[in-house]
Amino acid sequence: MTISADPLETLRSVYGYAAFRGLQERVVEAALAGKDSLVLMPTGGGKSICYQIPMLVRPGAGLVVSPLIALMQDQVTALREFGVRAEFLNSTLAFNRQRNILRRLRGGEVDILYVAPERLLQERTLAELAAVSISLIAIDEAHCVSQWGHDFRVDYLALDRLARAFPGVPRMALTATADLRTRTEIVARLALVEPVRFVASFDRPNVRYRVAPKADTRRQLDTFLADHSGEAGIVYCLTRRKVEAVAERLQDAGYDALPYHAGLPASVRTANQDRFLREDGTIVVATIAFGMGIDKPDVRFVVHLDLPKSMEGYYQETGRAGRDGAPAETLMLYGLQDVVQVRQMVDDSEADEARKRIERAKLDTLLGWCEITRCRRRALLDYFGEEMAEDCGNCDVCLTPPDTWDATVAAQKLLSCAFRTGQRFGAMHLLDVLMGKSTDKVAQHRHDRLPTWGIGKELDTRGWRSVLRQLVVQGYLEADPERFNALRLTDRARPLLRGEQTLVLRRDPVATGKRKRRPERTGPADRNIPPGSEDLWDELRACRRRLAKEAGVPPYVVFHDSTLRDMLHKRPATPSDMLEVSGVGQTKLERYGNAFLAVLNASRSPGP
Repeated sequence: MTISADPLETLRSVYGYAAFRGLQERVVEAALAGKDSLVLMPTGGGKSICYQIPMLVRPGAGLVVSPLIALMQDQVTALREFGVRAEFLNSTLAFNRQRNILRRLRGGEVDILYVAPERLLQERTLAELAAVSISLIAIDEAHCVSQWGHDFRVDYLALDRLARAFPGVPRMALTATADLRTRTEIVARLALVEPVRFVASFDRPNVRYRVAPKADTRRQLDTFLADHSGEAGIVYCLTRRKVEAVAERLQDAGYDALPYHAGLPASVRTANQDRFLREDGTIVVATIAFGMGIDKPDVRFVVHLDLPKSMEGYYQETGRAGRDGAPAETLMLYGLQDVVQVRQMVDDSEADEARKRIERAKLDTLLGWCEITRCRRRALLDYFGEEMAEDCGNCDVCLTPPDTWDATVAAQKLLSCAFRTGQRFGAMHLLDVLMGKSTDKVAQHRHDRLPTWGIGKELDTRGWRSVLRQLVVQGYLEADPERFNALRLTDRARPLLRGEQTLVLRRDPVATGKRKRRPERTGPADRNIPPGSEDLWDELRACRRRLAKEAGVPPYVVFHDSTLRDMLHKRPATPSDMLEVSGVGQTKLERYGNAFLAVLNASRSPGP
């Protein structure tokens, strides 16, 4: 395939797009001018175009540093469908296959090479690449280089060596999640030279954010999934055991649900991931081992049944929903036990104390975001340094503004109870004392004789759990891991106990057991399908499934839903018409155009 020297013509002929989006054109121009750059774009924002186009236009082969094997394989598969000569080097390839790829690379037969950082930095690999003309080096998931990032990888620390190994070759660092401190560290650790910085909006307006305290997680998940029947989604859990239990329960309920975690055999993980990518309506229940680099565009929901570790992690994981720009929804459930468990994981990790402080600060920020009473999207964007002028109208806080109440007296009662019981007991015992319950533990420790015994009968257990959770989240109480997570007062509690400040808390919504009407969601009209075209839409999707199966690729690699929708609107009748459809380039026209034209032209034929 002949590649044009004009980036816009390459975009059109290879990828089938008539124009660049957002910052893409400026990023491409900087790379073509030989400048280093730092690129921040949200998931689904088109980062890959930013480095793939200059790699195709500039002389030589492009190098893409990628941390995950799955990401490399997916990207290479997609590029080959566009007619690009793409390869990857990682541990899954046999030695002879790797030698053949390197031979073809030296012979100018490879346009883009994906490689893991640990493989790239081997002396043998660097020596092989020294004999190759390199057009551009792209470092994907660049936040992995930063101690302040949420997914730190030791292998990334040595990537500054690329500046010395390939002098004069422009380098591009790309990520979807990095605050200002992380961006600064990326530039420093990669030794980027006067990089041009491109920061796109972090906003994903099509994604709805919902956060709720845990009440009955099974019922909460069932209610949520009932509104997403037949849709693809991801359910994240903190532990492997929970992943398997939730996946099994969903299977029993009739869902096509698959588990995914690092403890499963590699063959099972691969098979489950392939099914998720290739089939419609599949749900993956996973730890965070699943998802980075997954390009499936039609993921309609992401659920967190447990608390993530940071805002960056949450943003990246929820970013796997709605990559196609169509409406998507997220739900995060969290409770006091999550707070204690995740903090304990940080404390028990092998990281040094400086790293632990970073992780604790990130967790505290996420917890504060969970309890906010203003637009959730505005606060999320503010975390990444982006100001939003108006409330979004598409988050739980905007759609159902939470009630608040003056909880000063209730908080004083609870803090006083923790103090008078010696700061040696956990949540359930404190609530039993407050509510005047005569348990064996209360009798054993004579806590029914304390002034705080039974002074909290104005709230039920659920109400006190809400107060307790928010006191922990806001830093008035903390769990002592060395004393079985007993709750103890922090310095911040003193002014509140003394009456020197007031405290306003969220009032948790009461579950009614009734499902709310799903707002503005699916149906042909909501997918931007012309009225009366539902049958043709199904026929085009069936054609795509058949072609994808024959080619051994996921359906979205053949064409995205957005391309099929454009076919419905434009109704191309000839190959030249088909090239006017967004997402149809020359190679895909040659491979798949006739099959789709046959479906479209048949729909124009008069019926019997």
